[in-house]
Amino acid sequence: MDTTKRGGVPLHWLMLIGFAVGLGAGLYVNQFVGPDVVWVQWLTSNVTGPAGQIFLRLLFMLVIPLLFSALVVGVAEMGDLKSLGRAGFKTLALTVVVSTIAVIIGLGMVNYFRPGDGVDPALAQRLLAEGAEGAAGIVENAPESVQFGQFFLDLIPSNVFTAAAENQILPIMIFALLFGIGLVMARGPNVDHLKLTIEGLLEVTMKLINMVIKLAPIAIACLMFNLAALFGWDLLVRLAAFVGVAVGAMAIHMFVVYPLVVLIGAGRSPLWFFKGVQRPMLVAFTTASSNATLPVSLKAAEDELKLPRKISRFVLTVGATANQNGTALFEGVTVLFLAQFFGIELSITQQVVVMLVCILGGVGTAGVPAGSLPVIAMILVMVGIPPEGIGLILGVDRFLDMCRTVLNVTGDLVLATVVSRGEKDEPVSPEPQPTVASVA
Repeated sequence: MDTTKRGGVPLHWLMLIGFAVGLGAGLYVNQFVGPDVVWVQWLTSNVTGPAGQIFLRLLFMLVIPLLFSALVVGVAEMGDLKSLGRAGFKTLALTVVVSTIAVIIGLGMVNYFRPGDGVDPALAQRLLAEGAEGAAGIVENAPESVQFGQFFLDLIPSNVFTAAAENQILPIMIFALLFGIGLVMARGPNVDHLKLTIEGLLEVTMKLINMVIKLAPIAIACLMFNLAALFGWDLLVRLAAFVGVAVGAMAIHMFVVYPLVVLIGAGRSPLWFFKGVQRPMLVAFTTASSNATLPVSLKAAEDELKLPRKISRFVLTVGATANQNGTALFEGVTVLFLAQFFGIELSITQQVVVMLVCILGGVGTAGVPAGSLPVIAMILVMVGIPPEGIGLILGVDRFLDMCRTVLNVTGDLVLATVVSRGEKDEPVSPEPQPTVASVA
């Protein structure tokens, strides 16, 4: 999460204040005024509603260049695949496998506990209609079902520019993945210049994302006012259930999946592993930043886990930008929770699409402050969910960001431990000593 300050106050505190103000005002209107009063409808239609939509549309505007450049750069940073050989491919394969498990756990938890159920269907349909109207022209809703073969065929864009114009997010991410692989395989000065250009595009997009996120406190207050005025106390109950399911899914991945991966994949004791990564986990939780935790993770990998330096540095550096299990899990949980909240049943096909976008999004949004917001907003519109619903989770996102950052950082260290199995650092050759003859 971005720690930028405005007027000396950290941004996440301003977001929390905006959440509280919007929620409190909305609950007051719901309980003592009524959402159907003329002046309330005018306020939500002409002030708070458009203000929230501006924030969302700014996110939509940046989502294509953000995902393309971040995913290409994330894959291209694995340029050491040839020099590291099997270690590089093991890193890539494990990243995909463990991220897939994380998203499946999240989707399974939401489908089982259904934290978004229980909202008045009439109110949900009302906001659903308003949200669909506001999102009109951004992207088309995903179909309810498609043929299995057609689904995979649609992953490959016949024209990437057409796909971008129609905001077909998954084909664009597939193209970006292949483009990044091409940058890894190609060599030459022109390719290096192209890579620098895409990195520049990513830097510009990240800067714009930071600027947009500074509007988040106002946008959150407006979005929460609209939602709370309509749904009342049901909103708080559903929000608490969402936090519980999200944290529960992260806990399962942390204390069940990671120990099994360490035990089976690395042949090491999970207790030994968690004892060695206590400090990176603590720093990750307090800073909510994978990048800020990277130096601590590198030190723990070398000093506590005794991993080969060449492996740990490569895997942890790549993992800080590409191996984001917690982010992928969080995105999946959020999308399905909001679908349940608005009474939208997603088909198996749509849930598979959500899972794939979340897995690739874990690479495409890594290292970008609040970078998961554009991905979540775009997926919401893809499956026909009002993007205004994102305001529900922004007020509690700081705590969940801290939790998923711990999951991300720990996952990087798990990955490094498994990849390091059977690997050793190359011994440093001593400097040759001059002989008497050579001196003479």
